Amino acid sequence: MTLTDSRGLPVSTTSTAALARYELAVDQTLGYSGNPLATLDEALAEDPDFAMAHALRADLAVMSSEQGALPLIEASAAALERAGSRATAREHAHVAAAQSWAQGRFDRAAQLYGAIAVEYSRDLVAIQAAHVIDFNLGDSILLRDHVAQALPHWSADVPGFGYLLGMHAFGLEETGHYERAEDAGRRALDLNARDPWAVHAVQHVFEMQGRIHDGIEWLNATSPNWQDSALAFHNWWHLALHQLELADVPAALDIYDRLVHPKPSTVALELVDASQMLARIQLHGGAVGARWAELADCWSQTAEGGFYVFNDLHALIAYAFAGREEETRRLLSALERSAAGTGTNAENLRAVGMPVALAIVALASGRPGEALERLLPVRSRSYRIGGSHAQRDLVQLMTIGAALAAGNGRLARALAAERTEQKPASPHNWRLTSRALESQGLAVEARQASEHAELRRRAQFRRHAA
Repeated sequence: MTLTDSRGLPVSTTSTAALARYELAVDQTLGYSGNPLATLDEALAEDPDFAMAHALRADLAVMSSEQGALPLIEASAAALERAGSRATAREHAHVAAAQSWAQGRFDRAAQLYGAIAVEYSRDLVAIQAAHVIDFNLGDSILLRDHVAQALPHWSADVPGFGYLLGMHAFGLEETGHYERAEDAGRRALDLNARDPWAVHAVQHVFEMQGRIHDGIEWLNATSPNWQDSALAFHNWWHLALHQLELADVPAALDIYDRLVHPKPSTVALELVDASQMLARIQLHGGAVGARWAELADCWSQTAEGGFYVFNDLHALIAYAFAGREEETRRLLSALERSAAGTGTNAENLRAVGMPVALAIVALASGRPGEALERLLPVRSRSYRIGGSHAQRDLVQLMTIGAALAAGNGRLARALAAERTEQKPASPHNWRLTSRALESQGLAVEARQASEHAELRRRAQFRRHAA
């Protein structure tokens, strides 16, 4: 007897027990909860030939964004080959998409997962895999549209609709549709309050609009529903960003120590946020002490180099600012070799990744002029390194930091003006303007900009107190 999952999609198992464990693994994957790989092991113990369970293992490897997960894809591909025609066309398609990713053809993998979602519009895992790859490639348009393509085939009575709305919310936010994004994210949470990605999507709206108080209240109010999820460290990272906007470096460091990176880790996604936060704190003039060395130690346990530029650049940040010259040279060499090759990562390295990598090393080595020279031509194309607008903002902050350190106050002021125009409610943008003016010897104007920063900080809280 052919079984179907909760969304009506056929699966190649006759074991209801295996299907039940698989369904739980899918929910864990979508909700960044539990241990979906362990749950899949339980499904495969019930039915070792369950092709979709093997396929989901490959999908999880893709969504980890880590080179170390490649053996999972190889094992899944072998299992599907053994299954042959017993596996459905959809199950084979999942593994084929994962194999493209393993070969370094990230854009092709996103295309193949997207094609699965067109053919099987209620395949949430395929939609999520495309969504994650689009995110990793910085492709905001497809991040939104791979989800939008499926929406007409869904309604609130289909299990998992909340997860779909959460993904849609994030795509809307990354393409600047902030009001619609917030609405979609809130509707997602009405259906499933424990969806950390929907919380994350709404939080991004607050970040991009400079709504500091809203963001802090949102994260604190919703945290009981996601604080045990695999996305918790990232949502707490956003809380630390708000503290930096308020110029509260000690609070940001406290969040880093307790919630973002509380203990050694080898999870690349967590280490990315840790590198991000320490770099931002340093650019704010904060002292991070021995944290760079500890973080570099963590990266050395997981970073292989040359597979995915976004992860590699954050490993490089840790190595360079920790003064780890050998690891820095080794990683740069790996990036250079990858850039000379083929595939999506090579293309992105050549376009943007290598100039940013060399700029990071120059900035950490006290050569801000060189860093500035490398960053200026590519900063508008930073989407090629992947991540969200909020994450890639580090490139812009490093550019301003390099301009200030190199004594180019006029350029720093111009770059700060860009940011203020985009997000006038941001106190930090006005503080950057003040620093730039001060570096030009314009003391009165610098003081006025500093006063603007304080007015905007106070306004965040006056509005809510009224």
